[in-house]
Amino acid sequence: MSLEDKLISWTGPSSQTEQEKQDRTERMIRQAIENHEPFENCSLKVYAKGSYANNTNVRSDSDVDVAVQCTDVTYWEEAKPGTHPTTTSPYAGIWTPAKLRSELGIALRKKFPGQVDSTGSTAFRVNSGSARVDADVVPCFDYKYYLSRENYRPGSKVFKKDGRSIVNYPAQQLTEGRTKNGNTSSFYKQAVRILKRTENAMVLANSHREVPSFFVECLTYNCPDSLFMGNTWSDTIRSLLLHMWETLQGNDEPTVSANRWVEVSRCKYLFHKDQAWSRADGRDFAKAAWNYLGYS
Repeated sequence: MSLEDKLISWTGPSSQTEQEKQDRTERMIRQAIENHEPFENCSLKVYAKGSYANNTNVRSDSDVDVAVQCTDVTYWEEAKPGTHPTTTSPYAGIWTPAKLRSELGIALRKKFPGQVDSTGSTAFRVNSGSARVDADVVPCFDYKYYLSRENYRPGSKVFKKDGRSIVNYPAQQLTEGRTKNGNTSSFYKQAVRILKRTENAMVLANSHREVPSFFVECLTYNCPDSLFMGNTWSDTIRSLLLHMWETLQGNDEPTVSANRWVEVSRCKYLFHKDQAWSRADGRDFAKAAWNYLGYS
């Protein structure tokens, strides 16, 4: 098989059978939450996020990410002191991070007996069965980042078991991914799938360490739209990898904020001190993929 034929075969999403398993998994998790009586007194928003929701997943990374977001409580931060509007008394209800996590665990174990792993720091892992895929279920809360008194950025706040927290912007990730895909005649998401499958193949061949699929998606997102418009997939992927390699030279971030790479949501920088990856990791991935695919 030629490189071009291989890349073409890697552009598609998960198979129909795999997608049906993913949909079934999400549906069963929703049922677990709907049938849990204590949640009748809690306003929840349950939604899929990540590569499954964004339609950039491939078979080897076909697990489902589901957020269970409590909207009774809103956590907030502000760009500068005084930006947040004056509010009344703080929330004094029962839905603390510990309470939400506890009840979610009970609900999942009732629906999936013996299949729920709660040892992780953040998500509940629901192990796959013959008719469903693995799932990560994350308890979280409404979050607002106030840019001004009239303008805020909505997101979700996730509390780890040790009390530390993470802010995510899944709605913005979905919107920005769709916009990028539209701007590139739908080639962006196909390119993401190609590079995710390239990463999977490199790991199987022991030619590179495992790289988070979200990181691969972000690296691809930061490439200019024009690079997705090559005459062939071989040309397009070559251009993307070369751009990653050349642009990520050096370990210091650009001094001009507009030149820094961002996560797909465009709400967070891709590289910073608290991130699980570095610019060097991006260069390493680009170089390994370049060599694996046989470019010269």
